[in-house]
Amino acid sequence: MPLLWLLLLLPGLSRAQVIDDSTKVIYGPKTTLVVREVNVLRNVPEGTVLDTSLTGIHNSRNWYYDSTFQQDLGNVGLASRRLLWDTNTQLGARLGRNAFDKYFRDPATIPYYDTRSPYTFFRFVQGSQGEQIFEGSYSRSIKKAVNVGIAYERFGANKQLGSPGNSRASQVAHSGVLIFARYQTKDDRYHVLANYYVGRHRAIEQGGIRPSATDGDTLSNLFDYRAETVWLTQAQNVDNRDRFHLAHTYNLVGKGLTAFHVLDWQRQYNRYTDDALSISNLAPVFYPRFRLDSTKTDDRANYRQIENTFGLLGRSSWAEYRVYGRYRNARLTTNSFFTRALPGRVAQADTAINQLFAGGNLAFRWRKIFGVELAGEYKFFNEFWLRGQLRLGPLTGQVLHSTYAPTLTQQRFYGNHYYWNRDLRNTTVDHVTVGLDQRFGDAQARLQQRIQLSASGVNIYQLVYYGQDGANSRDFRPLQLSDSKRLFIGFVRHQLRYGVLRLDNQLTYTQGGDGEGLRIPKLVANSRIYFEGHLLKKVLYSQVGVETYVQSRYTPYDYSPSTQQFFVQDQFTSRTYPIVDVFFTADIKTVSVFLKMAYVNQGLYRHDSGFFPETDGYFPTPFYTGIPRSFQLGLKWNFFD
Repeated sequence: MPLLWLLLLLPGLSRAQVIDDSTKVIYGPKTTLVVREVNVLRNVPEGTVLDTSLTGIHNSRNWYYDSTFQQDLGNVGLASRRLLWDTNTQLGARLGRNAFDKYFRDPATIPYYDTRSPYTFFRFVQGSQGEQIFEGSYSRSIKKAVNVGIAYERFGANKQLGSPGNSRASQVAHSGVLIFARYQTKDDRYHVLANYYVGRHRAIEQGGIRPSATDGDTLSNLFDYRAETVWLTQAQNVDNRDRFHLAHTYNLVGKGLTAFHVLDWQRQYNRYTDDALSISNLAPVFYPRFRLDSTKTDDRANYRQIENTFGLLGRSSWAEYRVYGRYRNARLTTNSFFTRALPGRVAQADTAINQLFAGGNLAFRWRKIFGVELAGEYKFFNEFWLRGQLRLGPLTGQVLHSTYAPTLTQQRFYGNHYYWNRDLRNTTVDHVTVGLDQRFGDAQARLQQRIQLSASGVNIYQLVYYGQDGANSRDFRPLQLSDSKRLFIGFVRHQLRYGVLRLDNQLTYTQGGDGEGLRIPKLVANSRIYFEGHLLKKVLYSQVGVETYVQSRYTPYDYSPSTQQFFVQDQFTSRTYPIVDVFFTADIKTVSVFLKMAYVNQGLYRHDSGFFPETDGYFPTPFYTGIPRSFQLGLKWNFFD
């Protein structure tokens, strides 16, 4: 499919921009505006200019829909979770199966377009280890009032472990289709945004490397990749999602009083299967038990939810506000299919949910010097969050209090290998942050710098987490801390532009992220050093540089495929490791391309101190190795006619 798109779009290169008889460009990036729901719901529907910058297009964190640092299973499309602390503000019912979230679009954040001409783009990434990403989109306006579009995405990856002699064995297949539309009346009083998204994700689960007797206790013996033995041979996870999202506003009295309504319907279907329980003598070691069937596992969960939000909003040059009410209706059905059930076991459960929320925000600002905002949401009758923000020039301060219920999966789970029905209390978080964001040098200065600093104190009460609960290292269940957890989080980022030289270095320090209930590395750093400028008589605008990611030694979460959950473990330590990428990016009119050698430092050094002992690889998750050195090619192509 990606190659078909490429062949269809190639003829458009010669007409990527429309020009008049004087060769002046009429249509291009500056005539294609991006409109987002968050701005329409602030009465700012005008849109922003399309971003065509090169910076970061080579970084794999920017290839998906969540660019935060993640702990993953070392391959494209496999389970992952956010690495650093993030205070939850999502109240009420939540399914809690988020291992594949970053591969799915959030319909509330997708881009809509305001185009003077048809706009098409596609993005393609191919790696030498079999990783592949494709995304294509087409939109066009019908006069000025209507814009419609369609997008298609596909992710794929080959196995990096447990496939000796078969480098093309597929492990991940993801596809998604998005249909979207935007409409506004001629008098600009009514705006509507709507989209329908279908995403299908399948991941082969391998359970990580199973060390052999000849490997001994040395982790450095486990980097034979495809030649390694894995725990699971016929297991897979399926995550299918469907969403319809509609947001519309009507100005009752100018922009000072606007009514709005948001409709969101979603369905998430998860299925885990393993057909080799009786064939492999490894299964009783990997799984803690068999509850329903000792020959195969077929666990399913189907979550449906519909929300309606009604409210009023308004803005002026110095203030804005929003108040709303929301009603949520949801249902979760879980099943475990079996050949023969063991006595007294439950194989199906249903949970029905009806919830009511109220919330809003109020903000005041004076130029770029002063700003204050108060926001919050309340779920009747036992959950809420409140946030206050203050800005004074480059200084900022924020206080956030959040009290939220455990997820539905944390409360109840029915499966062939795990069962729990937990009565858990709400988690409460107090999060205080102070920050500085200061720029030095104007846009014309040869030397420009930006420094961002922040310090946060976080108190977490009654944290719910997945932890080990038995002699078997794979046996776990949801647990809740009776004591509080305290975190100190420091963040610093420095950006520099001097002539053609660019520096972008950032570091996050977390104190208190270890111990019971949490697993966060103390240090997570990312450094990018590159040169940027024109080549070939200003025809080719390019970047060439080195990017390095480092995280410190810690005991990472382990992963349970049959529940799609990461859980706390104490047996495996992931040592400090760096990942170095060398990249070249270029921009020729509407075409952006990058070449990258990922993990170029693999096997290039030997260090006896134990600081960087795993010279041939690294473990982001216990017994899951990261992708070995890979040459990657990426292409993004925009068309404006």
